[in-house]
Amino acid sequence: MVLALGCIADDFTGATDLANTLTRGGLRTVQVNGVPRADLTLPEADAVVVALKSRTAPVREAVDQSLGALAWLRSHGADRFLFKVCSTFDSTDAGNIGPVADALLDALGGDLALVCPAFPANGRTVYQGHLFVGAQLLSDSPMRDHPLTPMRDASLVRVLGRQTRHKVGLLPHAFVRFGVEAVHTTIDRLRSDGIRYAIADATDDEDLHVLAQAARDLPLLVGGSGIALGLPENARARGAAPARDHAEADVPHGGPALVLAGSCSQATRAQVESFARTHSARQLDAAALVAGHGELDAATRWLLEHVTEGPCLVYSSATPADVQALQEAIGTDGRERAAAAIEAAFGHLARAAVAAGVRRLVVAGGETSGAVVQALGIESLAIGAEIDPGVPWTATSGTAPLALALKSGNFGSVDFFAKALAATDAG
Repeated sequence: MVLALGCIADDFTGATDLANTLTRGGLRTVQVNGVPRADLTLPEADAVVVALKSRTAPVREAVDQSLGALAWLRSHGADRFLFKVCSTFDSTDAGNIGPVADALLDALGGDLALVCPAFPANGRTVYQGHLFVGAQLLSDSPMRDHPLTPMRDASLVRVLGRQTRHKVGLLPHAFVRFGVEAVHTTIDRLRSDGIRYAIADATDDEDLHVLAQAARDLPLLVGGSGIALGLPENARARGAAPARDHAEADVPHGGPALVLAGSCSQATRAQVESFARTHSARQLDAAALVAGHGELDAATRWLLEHVTEGPCLVYSSATPADVQALQEAIGTDGRERAAAAIEAAFGHLARAAVAAGVRRLVVAGGETSGAVVQALGIESLAIGAEIDPGVPWTATSGTAPLALALKSGNFGSVDFFAKALAATDAG
């Protein structure tokens, strides 16, 4: 297998989002979870997306995992790469986007990378280097209160500049609108000024196609799944992949179903509220989980009692005020302790559910999705049909395959959980 494109995603829902974009563009795409084993056998593919749980990991761990993924992808013939980050650029002043991008670009011998997290279909656009969520600046959106990566600066030039030792510049929208040659000229100018990362404006899909085409000869792109819209055509233009209309895999239908929601985003909280009106639902008591007061055993018993009656929901989603109160009550390391306890709980619940016969899992939140996939020991996923923009159904391999929908906390319509399950009902 010789890959036309190698991708490294910093969380699991971002990986499926990206794999969905590539699959819909006609590239046979496989998602691999964690740094692949050297002897891992995969079906024939044009692109592989390596899903890492590195977005909020310690910087050194994130860098090492990403370099391990890069080495595996290069060993399978890939020479064009995308480092996939969140469309809201989730990170802290310490990283991990900057340090990982630095390490990847150094390893590839590159001198400049385009950076663009825009995803217009989900309301993420970049203008004058500032990231917008709908009509709001990122810093005015609900992302400013993210419990792990609060985003309080909308200027991506400043955000990335605090994470890298290299110069960060702007590729303005006016040049993107003039087309590929104008972008090439601007890249050359930025390169001569010593710029290593060019934050590229994009307000619609046409801009993203222009940027992808202009970056055809660059070894590394950094961005959201939107920038990947033009990558299948790049691969075909280079003769690295054949023309196809689509490449979606079949996904199992029917069987008991469970929804697990760990994201505290505004979108996921609305989805939890909508689903809980018509289905059995239980909220995890995060404080009791941290304290070890039998909450996990109680939640497991509840789950096993209800999951055979129909799709049910277990969630930890909470408002920013409730999250802050919990973190303050736990102590100085409250954020890390709460996150670890919740992720461990969701992993345990997923294993218990699958052992009890659950065949369909909908998981909301990148960290939660990573915990569930790792707890179930899932090494790879085939990419099925899209449910909502950026969220496909996926399928495991083997004699008893599972169907999984791994949803970024910010993605999906209010009725997403019900819509996802309806798409995989038997018959």
